[in-house]
Amino acid sequence: MLAAFSITPVGAGEDVGAHVAAAVRVIRDSGLPHRTAASFTEIEGDWDEVMAVIKAATDAVMQTAGRASIIIKADLRPGHTDTLNTKIQSVERHLSE
Repeated sequence: MLAAFSITPVGAGEDVGAHVAAAVRVIRDSGLPHRTAASFTEIEGDWDEVMAVIKAATDAVMQTAGRASIIIKADLRPGHTDTLNTKIQSVERHLSE
């Protein structure tokens, strides 16, 4: 499973960096392959692992924010691994043709 998700603290003001950092710390500590960008984090693993990390990251935000909005997009493709990288490699290969 490859999931792209965003956890947004609600009502925490304009500077949410500390809240987001708490979530990213949980994601990094998970040991699952991941990539954090400006608006979303992508994470790869099996369903239960990925959802557990998203929940734990949300819990970390909720400890200080009190409210959060979550967006999750998931790509389920049994038998495939490293899709975090292979999807990008496929696009790059097509661009270089």
